[in-house]
Amino acid sequence: MGFLENILGGGQHSEQNYRDFVNRYEQGAPHEGYSDEEVTSRYQQVSRQLPADVYQESAQEAFSRMSPQERMQFGQYLQQQSQQQNYNFPDSDGDGQDDRYQDSNYLAQATSRMHQQQPDMLGQILGGAAGMLGGNSQGGMFSNPLAKGAMAGIAAMAVKKMMDRGGANQGQYGGNVRPASEDPYGDPADQQSRW
Repeated sequence: MGFLENILGGGQHSEQNYRDFVNRYEQGAPHEGYSDEEVTSRYQQVSRQLPADVYQESAQEAFSRMSPQERMQFGQYLQQQSQQQNYNFPDSDGDGQDDRYQDSNYLAQATSRMHQQQPDMLGQILGGAAGMLGGNSQGGMFSNPLAKGAMAGIAAMAVKKMMDRGGANQGQYGGNVRPASEDPYGDPADQQSRW
């Protein structure tokens, strides 16, 4: 079963729901148009099944939609929260203000490493983002729009990438690999050796 079939369950209705989610992300502000619960659910469903390269590409696209100042704030927050959870998030000079956080590629690499080491870490850190960086602690768990936008963006960009690649039609091996029953040349293992 392919990536999209795993998260969509093979249904047209579910696929349309994901397309709608991607469209809402692309058309509005990254943090608007969906509930905290939807962002959390979509991120968890999608991120757990992504190849590392697709996760990083999706994160880079999501972070590129933020301004350099927003990326800096987001990176600083991630660093602080990561350290509180005993995860070593990079800070080149130890001053708590790594200027590389302004770079969407660097931030995507850092969050991708975090995701590879512990897939649910980003969700755990951002899920507790309420009240930080101007967020409202009285609201939902993503009262911080940067946190909500980042997770929504990673999920939306990943689904878009996989749909664009034809991920819904790929088998468990991806790409153009077909089962032997559909291969016009047959399965080499079925052919008798002529030696």
